Amino acid sequence: MKIMCLGQSAYDITLPLDHYPVENKKVRVEGKVECGGGSASNCAYLLSKWGYDTYFAGVVGNDYYGNQIIKEYEKVGVNTKYLEVSDEYNTTSSYIIANTDIGSRTILTNRDKNIKMKPIDFEDKFDYILFDGYEKEIALELIKKNPDAITILDAGSMKEATVELAHLVDYVVCSHDFAEELSKVKIDYNNFDTIVAAYQELKKELKGNVIITLESFGCFTCIDGLYKIIPSIKVKAVDSTGAGDIFHGAFVYSLASGFDLEKALMFSNITGALSVLKIGSRLSIPELGDVEKKYNDII
Repeated sequence: MKIMCLGQSAYDITLPLDHYPVENKKVRVEGKVECGGGSASNCAYLLSKWGYDTYFAGVVGNDYYGNQIIKEYEKVGVNTKYLEVSDEYNTTSSYIIANTDIGSRTILTNRDKNIKMKPIDFEDKFDYILFDGYEKEIALELIKKNPDAITILDAGSMKEATVELAHLVDYVVCSHDFAEELSKVKIDYNNFDTIVAAYQELKKELKGNVIITLESFGCFTCIDGLYKIIPSIKVKAVDSTGAGDIFHGAFVYSLASGFDLEKALMFSNITGALSVLKIGSRLSIPELGDVEKKYNDII
């Protein structure tokens, strides 16, 4: 079985603080955490770390950050056959303030607006493909060449490419922001009817399965004709960076492992929740055994 993750790869520099800084003040930071990041990139890292034959396709620069990302991929066995190392673009970088008191994060991303992969001939066939809304032309080519693959979209933000891909994939796993913008329905986490209404509007437009992520509340979908919130577990978050990416990676893992939809979503919720206990997106990916133990404790 082969899994492809296509999209953005970035390098994250996280500064942990116990409060959000006041503007126009000097703040001393005791430490920093550096690691690779990016939606599809984090998914590929998790899937390979958890034992699947996983490929990543995207662009990094021929620079220090790009080299560090490649070393991380090699450490867990991500196949970089389709990774483009560019002399034209710098590696995308993100600078993150992690408010460890409440677990929030503020992300400043430096990404060249023109960065994109060159056309590529994919020699391999894939069983599962995850997209994150970047590299639309390559994504369309992968869908065309892999008609039998199960396709999953990490629909984090409302972009033209993300909306186009959302109409083509088997699973649209979207943030509540994406769901609100596309459905034109304001979601209130404490009002179940608003979540149902947003979901219904999305299903009028999209052919695939729709899952709406609800941050610490878990996620929502329809299973066997019943609307359900699959709850997350309660944790004291210190850094939520990458939790959504890690959720998506665990969801692809669950599908590839043959889990039914409800188990897949519960498993993914647990994985995302455990990730916020550590600082740094890729560094916070939990061990598979820890997720399995927590899942078995709950059921």
